[in-house]
Amino acid sequence: MNSNLGTIIGFTFKNKVKTKSFLITTLVLAILITIGMNLPYLIKQFSGGDDGQAKQIGLLAGSQQAAVVELQKYAEAAGNKDYAFVPYEGSSEDALKQDVKDGKLEGYLKFEEDPADKSFPKVVYAGKGDMGQSLGTYLQGALQNVKTTMITKDSLTAEQIAALNQPVSFRSMDISDDAKASSGGDTEKNRNQKIMNYVTVYFLMILFFSSNMMTGNMIAAEITAEKSSRIMEILITSVKPLHQMFGKIIGIFLVGLVQIAAFGVVIGANLMLPNNVGMLEEFHLSLSDLNMEVLLYGLAFYIFGYFLFAVLYAAIGSMVSRTEELGQAVMPITMLGLAAFYIGIFSINTPGSMLIKVTSFIPFTAPTAMLVRIGMGEAPVWQILISLALLIVSILVFGWLSAKIYRTGVLMYGKRPSLKELRKAMKAYKI
Repeated sequence: MNSNLGTIIGFTFKNKVKTKSFLITTLVLAILITIGMNLPYLIKQFSGGDDGQAKQIGLLAGSQQAAVVELQKYAEAAGNKDYAFVPYEGSSEDALKQDVKDGKLEGYLKFEEDPADKSFPKVVYAGKGDMGQSLGTYLQGALQNVKTTMITKDSLTAEQIAALNQPVSFRSMDISDDAKASSGGDTEKNRNQKIMNYVTVYFLMILFFSSNMMTGNMIAAEITAEKSSRIMEILITSVKPLHQMFGKIIGIFLVGLVQIAAFGVVIGANLMLPNNVGMLEEFHLSLSDLNMEVLLYGLAFYIFGYFLFAVLYAAIGSMVSRTEELGQAVMPITMLGLAAFYIGIFSINTPGSMLIKVTSFIPFTAPTAMLVRIGMGEAPVWQILISLALLIVSILVFGWLSAKIYRTGVLMYGKRPSLKELRKAMKAYKI
């Protein structure tokens, strides 16, 4: 009988992994992942923003020469490499407008006297389109600094002005038990691990949801197609329904693993590109900050969560006679998957909430809810083990129930059987 299970696993795996739809889907998703991971770099390349030169911002002082001088001093002291100020003589904007059109300037600042505020001039930025958020933030901070300097320079020393402009030192402190246990470690490393935990949890939740939906629908569609072609009548007499159902589930699970492995290679290759290595270094992050405990627990919940949903998809697929009815039939399970995904995503910043604690012990939502608690909050080992145990028990219970439904449903044609008809037929068959 085990040889029958292996044969079904092998046949399902080979049959699916060689299909054009699988190869095209994998290739398209790999291309999209590559584009997504390199999108900032590509935008800079196509916009000409990665030529190593600072963007030029023109300065039209008019009668407000003092403010322009202070702004240039601030820019020189700040050492910002993204933007540079270029002063223009006179009061006419024609030359600046022409330089903006020619691409020599990103935009320009025009200083005018402000009747409502004699202490600092009114400043207007002119450029093509809307001012970007990065430039707006930089100019806002620079002008605020210049205003403070101009107002206080006659009453405060240079050191006092510098101290006034210095950002307030502010940080948060974790006083939980886990934080106390690791208080002797490197604070910077702990911060980096939290960031990597966030990325890992987010990635695993998206992986669980997307692969669960894709492979689940694949399982249901495979069973429905065989049932509609009447091949099932022959198969069910030669192979145990339990072996047949789990053979398809495991075979398609292996197909999903191949796809995930391919995506892992693509992600790893993209992370090794110079532009992405530089980005990680800029945030002081490295793959050594990856928490293996979070990753291993995440993979365990992913695998068990997959099998729980897979047996339900198989049961639903066995009750549907036509593929046209499949979408409506699997909708309840799809909604369960969506609920698990959204609970995890929306609770990722509140891992200690009552919602996430309760749902971490419900088998259908545990793969995402408990993952959030492990990666972003605190989850005692005994609670993790209880959650895993409940998930495994649920797989066994729903696996047995799904096998009974599978054994009965695959031989029932025509309209979808009612619960009464299904229960009556299940009593007549043994798995």
